[in-house]
Amino acid sequence: MSRNIPRSSRSTRRATKKTSRATSVTSGGGGRGHLHRFRVDSEDSDSTEKESSSDEEERWKDTNRTSDLPSEYWHIQKLVKYIKAGNQTATIVALCCLKDYDLTTQINQLAIQHIGGLEVLVNLLESNDIKCRLGSLTVLSEISLNTDIRRTIVDLGGIPLLIHILNEPMRDLKTMAAETVANVAKVRLARKLVRKCDGIPPLVDLLDVPMRCLVTVWDNLNEDEKAVLTMAKAGARALWSLSESRHNKELMRRFGLVPLMGKLLKSVHIDIVVPIMGTVQQCASQPSYQLAITSEGMISDIVNHLNSQNLELKMQCSSAIFKCASDKVARDMVREAGGLDPLVSILKDKNVRENKPLLAAATGAIWKCAGSDANMKRLDQLKTITILVQLLTDENDDVLTNAVGGIAECVKFPNNRETLRFSGGLPLLVELLNATHPPLLENVAKVLRECAQEPESMKILEELDAIRLLWSLLKNPNPHVQAYAAWAMCPCIENAHESGELVRSFVGALELVVGLLKSKDNLVLSAICAAIATIARDKDNLAVLSDHKVIYMLADLVHTTDDLLRENLAAAIASCAPYGNNTHELGRLKTVTPIVGYMVSSNPKVHRTTAMALEKLSEDPQNCITMHQSGVVPFLLETVGSRDRVLQEASAGCLQNIRKLALRAQEHLLRVEL
Repeated sequence: MSRNIPRSSRSTRRATKKTSRATSVTSGGGGRGHLHRFRVDSEDSDSTEKESSSDEEERWKDTNRTSDLPSEYWHIQKLVKYIKAGNQTATIVALCCLKDYDLTTQINQLAIQHIGGLEVLVNLLESNDIKCRLGSLTVLSEISLNTDIRRTIVDLGGIPLLIHILNEPMRDLKTMAAETVANVAKVRLARKLVRKCDGIPPLVDLLDVPMRCLVTVWDNLNEDEKAVLTMAKAGARALWSLSESRHNKELMRRFGLVPLMGKLLKSVHIDIVVPIMGTVQQCASQPSYQLAITSEGMISDIVNHLNSQNLELKMQCSSAIFKCASDKVARDMVREAGGLDPLVSILKDKNVRENKPLLAAATGAIWKCAGSDANMKRLDQLKTITILVQLLTDENDDVLTNAVGGIAECVKFPNNRETLRFSGGLPLLVELLNATHPPLLENVAKVLRECAQEPESMKILEELDAIRLLWSLLKNPNPHVQAYAAWAMCPCIENAHESGELVRSFVGALELVVGLLKSKDNLVLSAICAAIATIARDKDNLAVLSDHKVIYMLADLVHTTDDLLRENLAAAIASCAPYGNNTHELGRLKTVTPIVGYMVSSNPKVHRTTAMALEKLSEDPQNCITMHQSGVVPFLLETVGSRDRVLQEASAGCLQNIRKLALRAQEHLLRVEL
């Protein structure tokens, strides 16, 4: 049941939180003992599952209107009374009768909960009678589909009892216990308790199934083999629920889950493959699992299941590829296994358009797979970018985010920029700049950054006022949105018609840019420095930036060790230094020596912008002296021979200025001596 049911009255809730005696029910071979309780810390409770007391009371009133209750409600409560007060035989008969009702319906679940049946059912798990325990588990496995009942089972100490049963030899008991754990473990605290009670190893053991059972159709299996498969299915469902916890994922891997998952993915039984695939995609978020999935050769099996008619299985497979394909090896394996075609086919299927989880997973998988050139060639052949553009009108944020992410990878190639422009994608993308979902805004900015490098696309972006919208994203509270918006502005400003005047037309724009140099995020700082380097190429804009004390803000950042920030900071300093007395002021602020230190970096891009900055700074004689004393000459002599023309010229220019100063000093000394 996806809907919550009303909780019991306050007195009932207080009773379930206190230690109490078990209801007396006679069982064969001995009593069932006291009701097992488990103390719960408040910090472990899942706050997201709480409901307001007013809503609870209102729904409680609604569900307690006697006139609205069906006859089954009273019949079920009568059976629970027999379980409470009857002997062993009456208990078993009542449990069997309970199973005849549809316990997945809310009103029938309420009937058991309202009369205190949950306490009795949990208590029966300690019975010495196997039939009592099996009957109780059968009922619990069905009613635990309800969120409220799950929490109550946890509060009643049901988890340790279920784990104890998992370690017993009887298959039917273990199967029903695993089914119940699969439902109850949707509660965060339950997942923790299963781990604390050592419940993961026995659940992993349930998956150790002979290969014959996996590859043989159901009708050709004997009863023993069917029981093994049913038990494995229950174990897989339980592990799927438990895999929502990061700590559980690691324990599952340590206890040998990965090879078993690889084995079970080859099964012909879809009802086993679906929960296993669900576990795989949950665990695929961890780097250790990503490596294990590729090394175990699971990618080919995952791709094979993409062709299944089961939409849930398709979604889980697509989601697993989405998470794994961040790695180049995994991306290549997807292509080699023929996985790109079925992924694109999912997007083409109009019947899938309403299945947002599947659509989001498939677009996400394509997005990550497009990161390889070889994959991009095949995606181009399948006209993927045109299909992705059609999804830009979707209302789901995840679908939009992943579709735009895929487009961002595609437009890194010039032919796809043209395709995007001809297919009318640019207006749709610019419109998405008004969205509020941060990951979506990041990806839109990435696409526009690439498209702005093409003159025809840039004209359209100017007509659509895209630069102003990008600039407004600098006010977004999300640092990644700020950063990618700033990155996107660089080619937009560089290629826009009369860009200097355009920038000045935005009220408070330059002040906003300079203000972001106070950010604590290095990615934001790097992007803003890159934007300043571009904006400052216009003299009037540079004058405004200087009035806003940009030099002092840049000087505060020179001691960074981040290479990306070093690269763009040096570029910003190179652009801002020529104005007024900025060069001298930068020297006075002691920025020269730290910038010389950037030459130690192994990144050639850092060398390039650093040489550009040093060339501008060397226009001031005092800066030349500082550079020489800081040992810059050997670095410049090395970079002057670079194949990078810009780096070569900047290094040569800096050496020339240092040499000129040295010659003037020598001439001055000679005149003094004469």
